Amino acid sequence: MSELIDALNQLQKEKNIEKEVIMQAIEDSLVAACNRDFGKNAIVKVNMDRETGAISVFVEKTVVEEVEDSATEISLEDAKMRDIHYELGDVVNIEVTPKNFGRIAAQHARSVIVQKIKEEERRVLYEHFSHKEKDIVTGVVQRYNGKNICISLDDKTDAVLTEKEQVKGEVFHPTDRIKLYIIEVKDTNKGPKILVSRTHPELVKRLFEKEVAEVYDGTVEIKSIAREAGSRTKIAVASNDPNVDPVGACVGINGARVNAIVNDLKGEKIDIITWSDDPAVLIENALSPSNVISVDVDPEEKSARVVVPDYQLSLAIGKEGQNARLAAKLTGYKIDIKSESQAAELQEELDFDDSFDMDDSFEDDSFEDDYAGGNADNLGEVYADENADVEDHAGESDSDHADAADAGEAETDVVPSEESETEMSGDDEESASKNFEE
Repeated sequence: MSELIDALNQLQKEKNIEKEVIMQAIEDSLVAACNRDFGKNAIVKVNMDRETGAISVFVEKTVVEEVEDSATEISLEDAKMRDIHYELGDVVNIEVTPKNFGRIAAQHARSVIVQKIKEEERRVLYEHFSHKEKDIVTGVVQRYNGKNICISLDDKTDAVLTEKEQVKGEVFHPTDRIKLYIIEVKDTNKGPKILVSRTHPELVKRLFEKEVAEVYDGTVEIKSIAREAGSRTKIAVASNDPNVDPVGACVGINGARVNAIVNDLKGEKIDIITWSDDPAVLIENALSPSNVISVDVDPEEKSARVVVPDYQLSLAIGKEGQNARLAAKLTGYKIDIKSESQAAELQEELDFDDSFDMDDSFEDDSFEDDYAGGNADNLGEVYADENADVEDHAGESDSDHADAADAGEAETDVVPSEESETEMSGDDEESASKNFEE
């Protein structure tokens, strides 16, 4: 049986499976095999020597006065023949190892041992990668399977990079080594199923932890991160040591540290800003590289109005709104960006509306003050004057209508009709022309 121990030691070395687990599986399989020979009621125990590998089979029997079930009971007389100290109710272990037990045990235990080895291999792989969940690993591209990419994480484990978790525009070739973020590890009957990603924002964070020692040991803390995979990432960092510049630590000498991360991300741009507990300062930093004139923050609504120079409005918004969008994700605020001239026009409109409202409110207040102050007489005089004016206007209008009627009659008398013109004699025409000449 020493060969069995040597084989178990080899399994432990090659497959990282504990020898004790295999030996326990062998004992369990042998118990199942022995139950066929000794009956289901028999209490069978198999002991395997951990040093030599020798196997012994025992049957447990209880000491009784009269034996009713020989598979589980033994008489007091027979028990004392084995050991004089046995008493009623004691348990006697009787060795029943068959002569050809080695061959029988090998036949029945083989399939169980193989199954146990497979289960242990899956368990070891699952535990190995479950500890790396939410962390990054390096994989080797094997092949394309449709739009998915098959990636080898080690000699025994493969992962699939789905189309959803791929960065648009990235193209890989077989044997390329890439960094991946492990989203989740699932335990299945066929082994661990590992979900990996290239688009997750935590991938950038883990890369900084690997590359920047200050981030790894906690001196520099990454407070927030916003990413549009393949294009641009913004991260806000803070230092727990006043002597350490968080942005400088992440950038490195001549940008060595951040450039290494950019290479791992295939050229993705990274903006590093300083974190601030003041939302206005944080928003101003988040909109870099644009300059900011003023920031008006509403903490309750989680919104902010930002004014930037006219010539930097497009820079603050970014291409297709990317800079403003990432700044909003980074800070958690809804950001409304206005140019300086737009803000001035808006302020003028607000000032005009305010002055107009003040004039209206002043007139309304004067009226309400007279009424509320009990000046009913004043109001009565106002209404009386207005009624008098109305009556005067009414009288004037009536007289005007009368005068207009008289004037109409006079005009009608003066204007000649067509008949009178037609009936005018020649003498009349001559006298009229002479009068005109004179």
